[in-house]
Parts: sequence; C-alpha cells; structure tokens
Amino acid sequence: MRRLMVLVLFLPLLAAQAQQSKPLQFREEMFDFGSIKEEGGPVMHEFVFTNTTTRTIKILDVQASCGCTTPAWTKDGIASGRTGFIQASYNPKGRPGFFNKTLTVTTDFDPTPLVLQIKGQVETVKLEPEYDFHVANGNIKLKSASLNLGKVYRKDEYITRDFAFLNTGTKPITYNGKYVSPAHIKVDVQPRTIAPGARGAIKIGYNGKLKDQYGFQTDNVQITTDDESNPVKSFSVFATLEDYFPPLSPDEAGKTPQLRLSASTLDMGRFNQNATVMREVVVTNTGKKELLIRSLQGNCKCITAKADKNALKAGDSSKIQITFSPQERKGTHQKALTIYSNDPMNPVQRVTLTAYIE
Repeated sequence: MRRLMVLVLFLPLLAAQAQQSKPLQFREEMFDFGSIKEEGGPVMHEFVFTNTTTRTIKILDVQASCGCTTPAWTKDGIASGRTGFIQASYNPKGRPGFFNKTLTVTTDFDPTPLVLQIKGQVETVKLEPEYDFHVANGNIKLKSASLNLGKVYRKDEYITRDFAFLNTGTKPITYNGKYVSPAHIKVDVQPRTIAPGARGAIKIGYNGKLKDQYGFQTDNVQITTDDESNPVKSFSVFATLEDYFPPLSPDEAGKTPQLRLSASTLDMGRFNQNATVMREVVVTNTGKKELLIRSLQGNCKCITAKADKNALKAGDSSKIQITFSPQERKGTHQKALTIYSNDPMNPVQRVTLTAYIE
C-alpha cells in the first residue's frame, strides 16, 4: 500500500519532468486567429521556441496538414539556449467557416515529431445587392448619405468602419489621398481607383478619446477625387460614444460603484408650449467605490439637466434637475435623458420623459 502511495505521488512529478524535457520549448503550441475575413488575404503566426538541450538542434522538416497552410522555419541549427521560429501562414480564400490545422515538426534530436496547431473562423462578406446603393454623390452611390459608426468606445485608439459604395459612372474614379476631417477622424478609400461598375469602401478611423465627448456625436469629412460629376465629396459622420470597461470577476464586480435611479420614467405633465417644466430624479450610489456622473445628455435641445453633485461616495445621493422647454412643440412627446457614469455594470442609463404640450 505504501509503495502504491509513493507511486501515485511520483507520477505527477514524472509527467512534469516529461513536459519540461521537450527539446524545443515553444511559447505556445496552439494559436487561435479568431475571426478573419476571407477576402483579407493570408494570415500568419510565428511560433517562437527555445532549444532547452545541451547541443545544437536542426529542424529537418515541417509538414502542414493541408495545402492551405504554408510553413516556414529557421533553417540553420539552433544552438543550446538560443531561439528559433516556425511560421504558419493560412490562406482563407474559398474556405469559409471554422478551421483547425496542424504542423508536424521533425528535428534531428528526436524521431518523435512535435505538433503545432492553428485554428480560427473565416468570415465571408456578403455583397449587398446593387439596389441597396440608392444615395448618389456624384458618380458614386452609397447605402446612406451619412456614415454611422454606431457605438464607439472612448479609448485611445482608432477603430475603423468600412462603408461600401458603387461607381455608377462610365469612367474610373480615383481618390487622391486628400481629405479634410477633425483630428479624431482618419479617412481612406480602398481601392484608390474604382473601375466603372466596381465597388469600393470609404474607411473611417475614429478615436473616441480624442473626441472626448459622450453620447451621439456628429462630424463632417471631405474626400477629393477625380469624379467629373462631383470631385469633392462631403459626408456626415455619426458615432455614439461611451466609456469602455473590461470584464470583471464576481469579486471585482462587488467592489465597484453602482448607480441606482429613483425612477426611470417621469411624467412632465400637461402644459402650454410657452412654459418650462422642471422635474427631479435622485441618483444613489449603492456600490462600494466613488460614483462619478460623467455626462448628462438630452436627446434634443429641449432637454437640459444638471446634478447638484457629480461625485458620490458609497451610499451618497444626488438630485438631477431636468428641464423641458417645448420650443413651440405641440402634442404628445417622449424624450430621454441619458446618464453616463463610471458604474462598470451599467455605465449608460436613461430616464424617459413624457409630456403633452397644448
């Protein structure tokens, strides 16, 4: 019985030693490309390894499990303690869906090969039908007159969205690389020359941190082309900005600020169009850390709001005064006030306002 116990305790040690005794120690033996585009061309990953033996090792061959994967590797011998690489290039063209491929590595050290793995998901872009392109701007047509990026996080990096268009003219259209935009927006057009009947894409890069605003934002950009019908093309760019919060563990989530509203809807009542009506909603920090009210945004100029304090310690409350000025509006109206805070679980909360203007 005692020998059995010793053997059971010794087996994990043997397994660990066997794992450490690999002649080539890779930083990782599997790489996940995640989601890649079929039309984006081949993707490549480099597996880096270290020779953990006491002598030089030479890679004799690397065999990919299919012709879609092209290997490359360090051809010279790798001395003890030195590093080398094995590259895996995967071509997604014509291969939509999930892939899982292997590379079998043979060395002059051990006849037992090493196996590396790559995987990912190939996404296929479905081309929109031509009738979807119905907004003309010179000899190009887009699906919309404006370029709406949707939600953009206030992070110090440029996110990129592509907006497809169609050259409906009889001549090629060339973008000369010149554009006018605010500092937080970058613009490109690909390809630079679009043949008649062909498609291109306006690529908008947007930096939410440089914009430094919250909520729905509007900007304007211009690009210069040789389109005879309208060489300088202007577009409105829309984005809705929010803070980014990384995923939290259950323990971390219990230590955050938490914003709670006394009401999510307010009836502003029935009043004359020349009147100005004010209501209050109470915000309470039910969390463990300080709550910061970062911005209050009405969805029209008729809504303004102000908090009596924007920094709330745990357990504190703040009153938000909401003012509705009808500005010659009549009838039933439903508006909204959006509250942006540092509550990572609910950073964007809304109060819906209803009113009847006589």
